[in-house]
Amino acid sequence: MTPLDRPAPALLEARGLRFARNDEPVFGPLDFSVDAGEALLVQGGNGAGKTTLLRVLAGLLRADGGEIDIDGERARAARRARAIAYLGHLPGLKADLSALENLNFLCGLQGRRRAQLPENALAIVGLAGYEDALARQLSAGQKKRLSLARLWMSPAPLWLLDEPYANLDLDGIELVNRMVQAHLRDGGAALVTTHGAYAAPPVRTRMLVLGEASRSADALSVSVATPNAGPGTVGPGQPEPTP
Repeated sequence: MTPLDRPAPALLEARGLRFARNDEPVFGPLDFSVDAGEALLVQGGNGAGKTTLLRVLAGLLRADGGEIDIDGERARAARRARAIAYLGHLPGLKADLSALENLNFLCGLQGRRRAQLPENALAIVGLAGYEDALARQLSAGQKKRLSLARLWMSPAPLWLLDEPYANLDLDGIELVNRMVQAHLRDGGAALVTTHGAYAAPPVRTRMLVLGEASRSADALSVSVATPNAGPGTVGPGQPEPTP
């Protein structure tokens, strides 16, 4: 097989990944991969390890065993920093900076997606007119939308989204789905955790279910989800995300 014949490596691959807290297994060993253009919906009850899994993948927690590759290479710190955009439970904003300053601060650290402008990102998430509002003055839902704007500005191909629907109304939930769809169409990938019944974005979505069974090596549950109907509108007057 020539180099041109070899399939492209998965954007993310985990082999034998496991994590324990106080010698009590949280998850694993797990084996899974996520290709470019694909989403993996991670589900499970409270304490199943959804947040912990994403934090391990992001390098915020150290795994107790296993290997993680990003685009065919071992996921060391520098590679994670370039490849991963992590959206956690907390908004991760600078409270005394404005919405626009928060986005510019992120661009200074990570660069920006192609020619995307911070003002455009704010408009996409429904925060047009809030450019000068301090982050600490925003509501919980507005802070979540500002975090989504930061995510949209990031050039990282792999999105790790921990409960991205929290603190969002139905328009916000639809916005998240449309953002993920656009990111996948542009060749990115996403892992999305949720314990709600919100529909997965209708783009090459598989499911990983964590729980008691997933603690054995052969108990990883991966299934192809049935695509949903078309996405509908982002919200009144909001432009559709465009990579």
